[in-house]
Amino acid sequence: MKHFYRYLRIAIRRAIEHDVVNTAKAAAYSAMLMMFPALLVMAALLARVESGPTLVGEIRGIFSQFLPADTMDILQSYMLSRRIHSVQLVFSAASLSLLAGLGVMLSLMEGFRRAYELPLDGWGFWGRRLRALLLVPIALVPLIISTLFIVFGHQIESWMVQNTGHGVRLVVVLLWRMIRWLVSLATSASVLSVLYHFGTRRTEHWARVAPGALASTAIWFPTTLAFGWYVTRTANYAMFYGSFGAGIATLVWLYITTFSVLLGAELNGTLYNSRQHPFKSLYQ
Repeated sequence: MKHFYRYLRIAIRRAIEHDVVNTAKAAAYSAMLMMFPALLVMAALLARVESGPTLVGEIRGIFSQFLPADTMDILQSYMLSRRIHSVQLVFSAASLSLLAGLGVMLSLMEGFRRAYELPLDGWGFWGRRLRALLLVPIALVPLIISTLFIVFGHQIESWMVQNTGHGVRLVVVLLWRMIRWLVSLATSASVLSVLYHFGTRRTEHWARVAPGALASTAIWFPTTLAFGWYVTRTANYAMFYGSFGAGIATLVWLYITTFSVLLGAELNGTLYNSRQHPFKSLYQ
């Protein structure tokens, strides 16, 4: 643990040197452009499902655990809308979300390149964008599966409550909720491992990218919960930004997320550097 904190301090210092602050801003901006069109498409698809309102409510409940409170008002208007029937509108939203997702991946991949201190022209212009485009569904599919697991997990929990004895009901519910969130966190770490593995020219074994993925998840989870508490209890973005307050709060949350991802990459880059130059790393 002592060595881990030492490498984490080095990673933070290297993150400052590699301009992670501005890279995270670029990724967060693209993520903001991607987020709401993607939710519009999701709302349109859920509207065609018979149990759509239940699924929408569950997904909103998941988002409420992480997003600032004001942001949920915007998401509610998206998720509960039933006027999205135009195929052209859905296609346009999906295309916009995909292009913005490409921007997110390109920004993150640039941060990964700097973390490993690799040359700029590793993949070439089109090769870099093709890989970034492929990483978008690779990252989204596990997240969607995890979201559906949490959504339908509530229905499984209700069935367990109805068919479990009163004496052990509380224990069963607590264990099941713990499993649901552990699966969610494990999925987050797995997605980050995929991004770190395929998003950099320096392809390493899965075990080599796991420390950064675990550290990023461990940093992001409490930080985003603390930010949600701060926005709900203390900050009032609407006082300074008016009707843009919820959007600003969402952008800050996305910045926290992308910064955590890039910091995990910096930790992997630091560990890689220590393996390549063990004696030099002792004096960093």
